Amino acid sequence: QVQLVESGGGLVQAGGSLRLSCAASGRTFSTYGAGWFRQAPGKEREFVAAINWSGGSTYYADSVKGRFTISRDNAKNTVYLQMNSLKPEDTAVYYCAAVGTGYGSSWSRAYDYWGQGTQVTVSS
Repeated sequence: QVQLVESGGGLVQAGGSLRLSCAASGRTFSTYGAGWFRQAPGKEREFVAAINWSGGSTYYADSVKGRFTISRDNAKNTVYLQMNSLKPEDTAVYYCAAVGTGYGSSWSRAYDYWGQGTQVTVSS
């Protein structure tokens, strides 16, 4: 069983930065792949970024490539999402997810565990 708790969301002006954190419980989290997804009002949940168990493999949605960076610290059981050059269209609830296969995925149904989400609002 893995529990995920996101933090770091908030209100920021366009062009600004935020760093989201996803703290995981469970001693085996270092073997899990992880991902970040987001959901804006009235829209479906969409993939943002994913990372494998070691942090050696990452990939991103085209909409955030070059602006966002996913990373992890397995000693702290935490996954991060550094978001730079934020745009109003990045406004959404951001969710962290974990998958037991060890490899992140852009497919939301691949994930076994989800956090409750953290709100990110980017003003223009």
